[in-house]
Amino acid sequence: MTIYLVEDDATIAGAVASHLRAWGYDCVVAADFRDVAGEFQRLQPQLVLLDLLLPFYNGFHWCQEIRRTSQVPILFLSSASDNLNILTAIQMGGDDFLAKPFDLNILAAKVQALLRRAYDFAPPSDVLACGALRLNLSDGTVEQGGQRTTLTRNELKILQVLLENRGKIVSRDRLMERLWESDSFVDENTLTVNVNRLRKTLAAVGAGDLIVTRKKQGYLVP
Repeated sequence: MTIYLVEDDATIAGAVASHLRAWGYDCVVAADFRDVAGEFQRLQPQLVLLDLLLPFYNGFHWCQEIRRTSQVPILFLSSASDNLNILTAIQMGGDDFLAKPFDLNILAAKVQALLRRAYDFAPPSDVLACGALRLNLSDGTVEQGGQRTTLTRNELKILQVLLENRGKIVSRDRLMERLWESDSFVDENTLTVNVNRLRKTLAAVGAGDLIVTRKKQGYLVP
């Protein structure tokens, strides 16, 4: 499932692409803002994420160009989120509009909804990817390079949070809240034990060094 991301802010583009790839999508970032329509034709994506304020021509222009040949779902992303721009985006052929700044999980939910409506199938929301590694949320397994192993409940939750926030440090407090989902006191050493167990489990599929510790901050998957 290919998503074409037309976003000229490198930081935003990198964060969005990384997050969507973690959900199993092939996210391709626009390289030539003079020829967005040409890149679209060569790529033939299943969904377009389109910034409004772009170099050379704005998102309205490229939406019209894409609509000349395709009914692919188009989701506008823009900080220029006044009612007039939202209305114009829809009138030009856009399917939805998400105002910046946005939560990456909200973006992923909108992407899934658009794909589900457009293609009448469930997107790969039960699989998180990191390079060759795949985490299957539906059966609690992780695999890489033909090797596969089953995670415990806590291992699954830890790895899911880290992959959903790939490239970002996830604090120990946040992980503990996700694991035990209560305000009751939990010894921090318990989290350390669970992370170490997860590392040993990941080592079975050749990914023992996947999780990086940031002292006094938390953990991350780069």
